[in-house]
Amino acid sequence: MEDELPLPIAGEAEEHTLISEQEPEIGGKSAFLAQIREVADKLERDGATRGDIKIIARAVKELRYAFKVFTPYRLHRKITVFGSARTPPGHPDYLASVEFGRQMAANNWMVLTGAGGGIMEGAHLGAGLPMSMGVNILLPFEQRANSIIDGDPKLVTFRFFFTRKLMFVKEVHAIAVFPGGFGTLDELFETLTLIQTGKRDMMPIVLIDQPDCDYWCALQNFIKEQLLGRGLVSPADLSLYKLVNNVEDAVKEVLGFYRVYNSMRFVKQNLVLRLNVEPSDELLARLNTDFADLLMTGTIERTTAHPFEADEPHLKSLPRIKFHFQRRETGRLRQLIDVLNQEG
Repeated sequence: MEDELPLPIAGEAEEHTLISEQEPEIGGKSAFLAQIREVADKLERDGATRGDIKIIARAVKELRYAFKVFTPYRLHRKITVFGSARTPPGHPDYLASVEFGRQMAANNWMVLTGAGGGIMEGAHLGAGLPMSMGVNILLPFEQRANSIIDGDPKLVTFRFFFTRKLMFVKEVHAIAVFPGGFGTLDELFETLTLIQTGKRDMMPIVLIDQPDCDYWCALQNFIKEQLLGRGLVSPADLSLYKLVNNVEDAVKEVLGFYRVYNSMRFVKQNLVLRLNVEPSDELLARLNTDFADLLMTGTIERTTAHPFEADEPHLKSLPRIKFHFQRRETGRLRQLIDVLNQEG
C-alpha cells in the first residue's frame, strides 16, 4: 500500500488562481453566502422566468448536497474512472477495469465513477464498496446505479450533466479513461481542456487500452495528424495524458505522478509547487536551464508556505518551489513535474 502523504483539498484550482493583493484571504464564507442571496434577489428584480430560476435552484441544490457528501473524503486520494456503460462483463476492458479498481483501492485510493454499468461497475467491483463513490445521472434509460454502489451514502444522483461533471473533476486527484462512446470522449476532452487552460490543477490522466491498442491508438493518431499537424495544439500538450496498454502501467502512472510532486497553488503572480521531497541544487539549476521558457520573469527558486496558504495547514511543512509562470505552457509544466518525479 502506498505511503500516506499530505494532499490538498481536491479541485480548488480556479479559486486559488484568483488570489491577489486585493483578495488577502480565501475563506470569508459569510461574504460568499451574501453573494448567493444577492443573486437570488437580482433574479427576482430581473423578472427571470420560472424555467431559468428552476435550473439555478436545482443546480445549487444538487451541488450543495454533493459537496456535503464529498467533504469528509476531500483529503483522501480519489481517482475518477470513465468508460462505457455498455461494456459487458467478461469483456477484456471490463476485466481490466475490475483489476484497476482493485489495485487503486489496494493503494488506498477511492474510486469515483458515474455509478452505471459496464466499466463503471467493473471499477467499483474491483475497489469494493468502502472505497467506491458514485455520481449517477437521471436518464430515460440506464439511470439505475450499479449493484455495488446503489443505496450507498457515498452515491449522489444528479439531474444535470454539468453539475455531475464538476464533481468528476473537482473532487479527485487523477483520471483514468477506458474505451467508451460519446460520453466518455466528452469527459476526457473536457478534463484535458480544463487542465490545458488552467481551470483545474495539474493531475495525471491515463488512457487504458488492451495490448493491441485497438482503441486509444486510433485517437492518438488523429490527435497527432489533425490537431498537432494543423498547429491546433502544441507538442507539449500531448504530455497532459498518458496512453498505456495494461493496468499495471496505468497504476504506476497515477502513483508516480505524486512521488515528488504534491500539489500546486497560485499566490499572486507566482505558481507554487508543493513537493514531497526537497529538490537538490543541481536539479534546481537544471530546471532553470531546461524550462526557462516557462518563466515570465525571474527564476525557479525555493520558497516556504505563504500566509495565503493558511487555509491548508496540513501542507504547511512541505518544501516548495515557485516561479512566475507563463500560463499558456501547461504541457511544459507537466513535463517539468515529470522531471521532478523522475529526478527528485
